[in-house]
Amino acid sequence: MYYIVTGAAGFIGANIVKALNDRGESNIIAVDNLTKADKFKNLVDCEIADYLDKKDFISLVETGVLDGSVEAVFHEGACSDTMETDGRYMMENNYRYSVSLLKFCQDNDAPFLYASSASVYGAGRVFREEREHEGPLNVYGYSKFLFDQTVRRMWDERGAQIVGFRYFNVYGPREQHKGRMASVAFHFFSQYREQGKVKLFEGCEGYENGEQRRDFVSVEDIVKVNLWCLDNPEVSGIFNLGTGRCQSFNDVAVATVNACRAREGREPLSLAEMQAQGIIEYIGFPEALKGKYQSYTEADMSALREAGYDAPFFTVEEGVERYVEHLARQQN
Repeated sequence: MYYIVTGAAGFIGANIVKALNDRGESNIIAVDNLTKADKFKNLVDCEIADYLDKKDFISLVETGVLDGSVEAVFHEGACSDTMETDGRYMMENNYRYSVSLLKFCQDNDAPFLYASSASVYGAGRVFREEREHEGPLNVYGYSKFLFDQTVRRMWDERGAQIVGFRYFNVYGPREQHKGRMASVAFHFFSQYREQGKVKLFEGCEGYENGEQRRDFVSVEDIVKVNLWCLDNPEVSGIFNLGTGRCQSFNDVAVATVNACRAREGREPLSLAEMQAQGIIEYIGFPEALKGKYQSYTEADMSALREAGYDAPFFTVEEGVERYVEHLARQQN
C-alpha cells in the first residue's frame, strides 16, 4: 500500500514526504510536474518508492491501475500563483484534477487530505469556514473555493475521510524554488544577506507602511496538522490552518533581521531603529495587486480545535528564527 503525495517536489508536499520518512514510511509515490526541474532538490534527502509525472498519474488513476493499492492521498499539487490569469489552466489544474482524486479516494476508501486556501475568503474580515464569508478575489482563489463547494455537496454521501486545509500564509524550508511566490520570510532573509536591508510594501487600504497583517504559519505546523488528521481518521471537514494570530509584515521583517543579527553576534533592533538605520525600506504598492490583495487575514481556528487538535502553533518570532537557522545552514 502506498502513500501518494501530489505536488511532492513542491513546498508543502516535500515537507510531508520528509515527515512520512521520519515516521519510517518510504512506500511513497511522489507525484509532480518537473517542468521546473529545480524542484527535484526538495526530494534529494527523502526516500520514495516511485516518482510519477502528474499526467501519467492521472492516467493511472482513471484506468484503475492504482485501485486497491493506496493507503492515503495528500493532495498538495496545484498552481499557487495568485497572479496567474489563464483561467482555463487554473481550473483544469486546481479544480478538475482535485475532483478526479476525490472520486478515486472515495471509490478506494482512502483518506483524502487536500490543500485548500485562505484566498477563498477574499477581502472579507471574517475567516470562518462558512459560505457567507467566502468571496475569492482571483481565479486561483475561485478554483479552491469551487472544489470546497464540491466537497460540501457530497458531504452526506462520503465514505472515507476527507480533510481540506485552508492554508494561510505558510513559510519555511523547501520553498526556495517558488521564486516571487516564496514567503516574505524567505525574501527578507535573502535581501538582508545580499543587501543589508529588506523591502516591504508601503501602506494601502488604510494600513500604515508594512502594517498589513496576515496569519503567518510555519510549514512545520502545517505538517503536524496533516499527520494528526491522518492519525485520526474519524476527523473530516474543511479547516482553517493558520495560527489564529495575525501579525504585520513589519513583524516578519524584524524577526528575520534580528534572527540574522543574532547569528552575527549582534544585538536585536526595534522596528523604529531598523527604519531609522535604513534596514527596513518601503516601496510603492504594485498597481497589479490593487483590488486583489488581502491586507488582513486571521484564521478562526475554532473548528480545528473543536475537532481535537490542541497543540500550540509557532509565533512569527519563534517560527522565523527556526527558519533563518535552516536557511543559514543551507547557505554555509
